[in-house]
Amino acid sequence: QVQLVESGGGLVQAGGSLRLSCAASVSSSSINAMAWYRQAPGKQRELVARITSGGSTNYADSVKGRFTISRDNALNTVYLQMNGLKPEDTAVYYCNVLTTWNFYWGQGTQVTVSS
Repeated sequence: QVQLVESGGGLVQAGGSLRLSCAASVSSSSINAMAWYRQAPGKQRELVARITSGGSTNYADSVKGRFTISRDNALNTVYLQMNGLKPEDTAVYYCNVLTTWNFYWGQGTQVTVSS
């Protein structure tokens, strides 16, 4: 059973930075892609950033140029470096991993950006 453990959320002021981490209890060879989603109150969960097993990345337009997704295959961990945070980035951020068998969600970590 795959477990995803998220960390790094918190409260920051606008313009600040946070780094989210998500460690997966699955081998890197089994992972097709890892991603970060977020969900603000009253809104649907949306894709923020994704990285494939080949290392290609894609980002939501709203975070492009500010957020960077990366992986550490040895640690089976995906990161989301968030710079230039804006109040509209406030949401619960969820890690997602796609394996050859299924996809899995982390527990979510709150990111709050104050004005």
